[in-house]
Amino acid sequence: MLVGLIFLPTAQASHIRAGDIQVKSDTTAARNPRRVFFKMILYTQTSSDAIAYQETIFFGDGTSTEKGAVVRANNPGGGKGTSIGNNTDINVFYFEHTYNAPGTYTVSYIGEYRNANVVNMNNSASQTFYIQTTFSLDPALGINHSPVLKAPAVDRAAKGQVFLHNPAAYDADGDSLSYRRIESRQVADGVDATLPPRGDYRPKVTICDNYTYPDAAKFGGTTVPFGGNPSGSPDAEAGKLGGGADPGGNPGTFTLNKYTGQIVWNAPNQTGFYNVAFIVEEWRRIPGAPPRRIGQVVRDMQIIVNPSSNLRPAIMIPTDTCVVAGRAFKGNVTATDPDNNPITLNAYSGIIPPATFRQLSNSPANRARGVFNWTPECANIASEPTQVVFKATDQPAAGVDPLIDEKVWRITVVGPPPTNLVAQRSTTNPAAAVLTWDRYACQNPGAQILIYRKENPSSFKPGPCETGIPASTGFVRIGAVAVDQRSFVDDRAGQGLERGKTYCYRIYVAFALPAGGASIASDEACITLDGASTIFTNVTVDRTDATNGQITVRWTKPRMATAFPLPLRYRLSRATGTSAAFDSVYTTFNLNDTVFVDQKGLNTRDNAYTYKLEFFTNNNSSGKPVPETPPTASSVRLSGQANEGATQVNLAWTYSVPWDNATPTRPTTIYRRDDPNSTTFVAVGTVPSGATGGSYVDRSPGLVRGQTYRYYVQTNGTYNNPKLPDNLLNKSQEVDVEYVPVPCAPVLTVENNCEALAATVLTRPGVFPAPGETYTNTLRWQLGSNSPAGCDNSDIDHYDLFYKLNGESSYQFLASTKEQQYAHTNLETQTYCYTVQAVNTYNRRSLQSDSACADNCLLFLLPNIFTPNGDGVNDTFRPKVASPLRRVHFTAYNRWGVKVYESQSNPRIDWSGEGANGEGTSGGKVSEGVYYYQAEVEFADLNGTKKTFKGWVQINR
Repeated sequence: MLVGLIFLPTAQASHIRAGDIQVKSDTTAARNPRRVFFKMILYTQTSSDAIAYQETIFFGDGTSTEKGAVVRANNPGGGKGTSIGNNTDINVFYFEHTYNAPGTYTVSYIGEYRNANVVNMNNSASQTFYIQTTFSLDPALGINHSPVLKAPAVDRAAKGQVFLHNPAAYDADGDSLSYRRIESRQVADGVDATLPPRGDYRPKVTICDNYTYPDAAKFGGTTVPFGGNPSGSPDAEAGKLGGGADPGGNPGTFTLNKYTGQIVWNAPNQTGFYNVAFIVEEWRRIPGAPPRRIGQVVRDMQIIVNPSSNLRPAIMIPTDTCVVAGRAFKGNVTATDPDNNPITLNAYSGIIPPATFRQLSNSPANRARGVFNWTPECANIASEPTQVVFKATDQPAAGVDPLIDEKVWRITVVGPPPTNLVAQRSTTNPAAAVLTWDRYACQNPGAQILIYRKENPSSFKPGPCETGIPASTGFVRIGAVAVDQRSFVDDRAGQGLERGKTYCYRIYVAFALPAGGASIASDEACITLDGASTIFTNVTVDRTDATNGQITVRWTKPRMATAFPLPLRYRLSRATGTSAAFDSVYTTFNLNDTVFVDQKGLNTRDNAYTYKLEFFTNNNSSGKPVPETPPTASSVRLSGQANEGATQVNLAWTYSVPWDNATPTRPTTIYRRDDPNSTTFVAVGTVPSGATGGSYVDRSPGLVRGQTYRYYVQTNGTYNNPKLPDNLLNKSQEVDVEYVPVPCAPVLTVENNCEALAATVLTRPGVFPAPGETYTNTLRWQLGSNSPAGCDNSDIDHYDLFYKLNGESSYQFLASTKEQQYAHTNLETQTYCYTVQAVNTYNRRSLQSDSACADNCLLFLLPNIFTPNGDGVNDTFRPKVASPLRRVHFTAYNRWGVKVYESQSNPRIDWSGEGANGEGTSGGKVSEGVYYYQAEVEFADLNGTKKTFKGWVQINR
């Protein structure tokens, strides 16, 4: 019997202070992806008779352990756990579970019971203790670890002084962590009510009775002066993030920093035990997708507030920093105490060990000093910093509670730069460079070496911890290889590197998510290719025609220090516009043949053309010709149109060429022909062009409204290189511009006079709408003004109308008219939208008017009599007048209020007088007499208006 009684205190006495649960995937040799290992840490009150020794766990999949089946790992023979001071024991439990399928699960624990006298909840000794951890069992995540909270979950505070605590959370996978506070939770009926037969393995979780946060107004108190955490860290912002500077005298605060987990309570006003809970959220960063939350750890911790005349120590740590993996570094930590008490320094982090922290001195006459040493490994590289929490605890006289100060040091670990990058000309392809480098030091799974190139050397020098290559350096990414590769061939994506140019390269390493991170960039390696590549010099339009256009294309001969190996040839290809679909138009084996007149089937009137040139030489050991492809070049494409009021002609042109057309001293010349029967063009102006085009406004006096003018432009380009051709003149196609104004957009209204319609149809005999009767929408419009600015309303020829049924996406042509009104007839519904466009005698169109929409009128009238006698006349009860309807819910009642008929399937109702035995539940017809109805009507208007109509009807047979 005594053996059976030894465990009763565990289930029935109050003793639990704090705890949390950790989770990790199976990492054994025979790994089962559905097998999960757990570690639970409970903090219990040493002075309590109860012990945490055998516990019950709920796995979140509808199962649990046997009651009390999980045995404590430390001191497993029974009795208390391991004392950590503060009248607190730590109890560690290990257990595992194999799940049937992937999914998201919540493992949880119900402890019976909390320790007594917790101030911020009612009767804590009778409330259970509840913690949980949620995790994702997903094959795509691979091996995963939940966050581990390295700092103990029981801490001391002093009344009237700032309390600080950081859980020192660490994620071994490099997942991002965030924090948010929650209320402490309980399961009111405990373990027995959760296990069958009373329960279903799912804890019924509620907030602890009358729980309040420690900064609740009922505890009173104000803040004390507090300088906050070091500037430059996320803790520096006051209030919102927690830990900011506070001059004191404000209402008390209790904050949890979302990013670092730092708790700041400023300041406790009542002594006693306080429990606070918070969630540590685990976020997995996935390439090309938003971060995914894959887990949540709930820690419920206890703060013991005592009165104290002791004053808090102050700790000083290094500023946030970064360090290169593989390089040893250290940080010095100091602390002082205003009471000259000795100080104990501690450090908490997931990297301790292998990192070490050693206190060097705690003499009250001097600062307490400690040194942190760490040589981060390749596995520590991450985009997010690693946190180390440093804590200074003073050592006052006996009987006085010690106090603490703590701060978080954030250390970002970056990859070392790749070394010995060398660029050499390929021995098999002189138009390619071969890059080589030493084997990279950090062979992290999934890491990639990214290769960047720019023309000519740069002045970029990475800072001590500056990772990657900024876009401002001019480098462009050209490729990537796995981290175990040591070479890369750059042939400019098959186009070949250009002779006569210097190409410079840098590389760095990007590490795979979830940890991510990057390395410092390598030193720069450059290579200069001798000679000169072939380049385009002209793409000029000789003739403008829809089927017989002509363009002349010119290029330069390539040069090299030694003779090109045979065979040699040019291949010229052409694409319409900016398309990438090139078709070969010319091939020659004559190296001196550098001009081609392209005139077969060209539509230079409607299209620009882009040309690609490939120079082939048998310049590799395989004996196969390798192409060298200079940048493509396009013809100049001109467009033009008179402005709205026909007071000027606006011209614009575009091009994509490898030479420079934007030199201010080489402007583009604009030519115009006034007489359609002449072939003579006259220069009317010049203007500098830009990198991809230009524009010009022709305001020449004497331009005549209604006349057509023909224009072309000629660009003047250069390569800005004395060794290359200069004065590169290229013509656009010729374009005709009608010097005519644009009409102003009309202002449209739609009329459907519902009042007039109601006055007509509600009083006339017969039903509305009668068979074949339709609606008419009347459209009216006026010419607007200044839409667009400068528009002209003279010489209007006609108007084009367009319509659509409301809700449709596009308009269709309705009619043309010379009037400023139009009747749209024979409509089954009025819900149409319209727009109108003015067209002048020059066939130039205005902007379309704003859309104007008509709506159905809301008309509904039921008759007061119908005769369902089968004679074909007035046999059914239906609306006498009705606009288009979507639905009618019709109910009829006899004079005693008994429902005799109900229908909502037919908007027309069409009740034929059926009921049930006169007024029963099924079967026959209702008898003659007066019946009362209610019709809930939904109209088919734009708003789906709903109205309810009530009345009576006489049935005669």
